Amino acid sequence: MASIQSGASLAKSLFPLVGAPGVTALRLALGTIILVIVFRPWRLRFTPEQRKPLLFYGLSLGAMNYLFYLSIQTVPLGIAVALEFTGPLAVALFSSRRPVDFVWVVLAVLGLWFLLPLGQDVSHVDLTGAAFALGAGACWAIYILCGQRAGEDHGPATVALGSLIAAVVFVPLGAIQAGDALWHWSILPLGLGVAVLSTALPYSLEMMALTRLPTRTFGTLMSMEPAMAAVSGMIFLSETLTLVQWLALSAIIAASVGSTLTLRRETTIKEVDIG
Repeated sequence: MASIQSGASLAKSLFPLVGAPGVTALRLALGTIILVIVFRPWRLRFTPEQRKPLLFYGLSLGAMNYLFYLSIQTVPLGIAVALEFTGPLAVALFSSRRPVDFVWVVLAVLGLWFLLPLGQDVSHVDLTGAAFALGAGACWAIYILCGQRAGEDHGPATVALGSLIAAVVFVPLGAIQAGDALWHWSILPLGLGVAVLSTALPYSLEMMALTRLPTRTFGTLMSMEPAMAAVSGMIFLSETLTLVQWLALSAIIAASVGSTLTLRRETTIKEVDIG
C-alpha cells in the first residue's frame, strides 16, 4: 500500500509535465514491459470461455488507471482512493445477503455522502474528479469479477497479459493526449519510478503476502488503503483534509473492514459445514 500510494503521489507530481493521460501511458507501457519480462505471458493458453473475460479484465485495468489519474488531478489522493474503493466494496457487499451487511452499506453511503458535498473551496470536493474516481471504482469491480474468471487457471501471470491488453488501448490514447512532452528523456526515470512503485513492486509484494497471510487478514489490511493514501497525499503533496472528510474516510474504511470480516467468517463456516 505504501508503494502504491507513493507511486500515485509521484504520478500526480508529473501531471504538470505530461498530464494524467501521459502518466497513464508511461505507467502502462513501462509496467507492462516489467510484468511481461517477469511472467512471460506468451506461454499461457486460454480457453474460448476465458478470452472474453480476459479482454474485459485488461480493458477495465487500463480504464481504472486512466480514470483514477484523471480524478487525482482535482481531488485529494485520500478521497480519490476512498471513492475508488467503493468498487471492490460493492463486490463484497453484493456477494452476501445477511442483515449485518446492511450496517456496512449504511456506513459506506454515509462516507460517500460526506465526501461529496457541493462547493468549490478547499474543504470541498470537485464533483467531476469525484465522478472519475467512482468510474475507476466501477472499473475495479469489473477487474475483480473478470479477473477471477480469466485467471482461474493461470494465477498472477494473467496480470501481465491483462496489462498488455490495457497498454494496447490506453498507451496510444495517453501518448496522443500528452503530445511531444511525453518524449523527453528526462521524463523516463520518473515514469519508470511510477511503473515500479505502482505496478511491479506492489504486485510482487501482494503475491508474497497472499501466500503468507490468511485471506481475511489480507482483506482487512487492504481496507486501510484510503487512509494510507490520505497520509501519502499529506506527506508528498501537502494535501489536507477536513475533520468531516477524515470521518467520512473512516466510515468507508470501517465498511470495508466489516464487510471483509463478516464475509470471510461466513465462508469459513460454509467450508466447515461442507467438511
